[in-house]
Amino acid sequence: MWGDIVIAFLLAFITAFVITPYTIRFAKKIGAVDNPGEERRINKVVIPRLGGLAVIAGFLVSIIYLLLIMSIEKNVNLFGADKYYLKLLGFFLGILILGIVCFIDDLKDIKPITKLITQIIAAEVAVLCGIKINVINIPWINTIGLSDAFSNILTIGWIVGITNAINLIDGLDGLSSGITLISCLSLLIIFTLNGSSLIPIILITALAGAIVGFLPFNFNPAKTFIGDVGSNFLGYSLAIISILGVAKTYTAVVIIAPLIILALPIFDTLFAIVRRTIKGKSFKAILSPDRGHLHYRLMDKGYSQKQSVLILYGISATFGMFAIILMESGIWKALSFCFIIIAIVAIGYKDIIKRTEEDEENK
Repeated sequence: MWGDIVIAFLLAFITAFVITPYTIRFAKKIGAVDNPGEERRINKVVIPRLGGLAVIAGFLVSIIYLLLIMSIEKNVNLFGADKYYLKLLGFFLGILILGIVCFIDDLKDIKPITKLITQIIAAEVAVLCGIKINVINIPWINTIGLSDAFSNILTIGWIVGITNAINLIDGLDGLSSGITLISCLSLLIIFTLNGSSLIPIILITALAGAIVGFLPFNFNPAKTFIGDVGSNFLGYSLAIISILGVAKTYTAVVIIAPLIILALPIFDTLFAIVRRTIKGKSFKAILSPDRGHLHYRLMDKGYSQKQSVLILYGISATFGMFAIILMESGIWKALSFCFIIIAIVAIGYKDIIKRTEEDEENK
């Protein structure tokens, strides 16, 4: 198993790292760029925004190669009772549907409602191919089986919600890709502890490898952006793989682990929905972009791009560690870990603010 995991990571990493420069040149050639001075743009120079194509390429090259090799070696059975062949087909079709529409969006902006409809269609394709949340396990109570109709609605809501959560948090150099990487590593540990099947473990490892290959070009100062094609792919993939990874367990902690790991982008999205609804006084206002996201608020407080991203990395990593500790050792150890982190941050908060203000004054 570990050999396959290493191959999944390295192959995705190398492919994404090698292809990213090509996507930079391609984006410049076709005009898929972010121009400075546009609304909500942080960049001060023209930045190409098709880096997500390299991440997708790295992921797919790694997964397709390993699925072929492992099938030949009979390490996995794609046509068994779990019907992974069908689920993976739905997953890949969803990636294709999202990829085409989001590529067009990166090239020439399309309406938010069009992207939302596309996300729903991609999620429905995955559900029709058997990717579903079949049970809800309420901690300390019991497991609740879901009807087909409610299972479909819940699964589509989860996929569309996480896809949008990662897309909406994609506002600073390396933010969405870094938070997704932290989520991937956390889910990988959770899957391993949980005894999940090899396929979701390989999927999450390949996704992590592709992001690591792309991040050197995306971290501040960015040479390329991941774009809508990339951020939608990351969110969609996280949502699908998290379902596949916990599908065969009824342990409450494992069921809620993806929710905890992705708490930061989920909270940011829910807060955006409430904020925009109150401000716009209509459902349509939810689709209107604004500068109220967490990363913009941190920058408005005086933090630089890099500082804001690292702060959000730290918060995301804390949620990930909380989920892992909760899975491995229980609620009390997880809570005590969080209390210690909060106490340490509180002790150093004033010094952090002071250093930030001094840095700004010295600029």
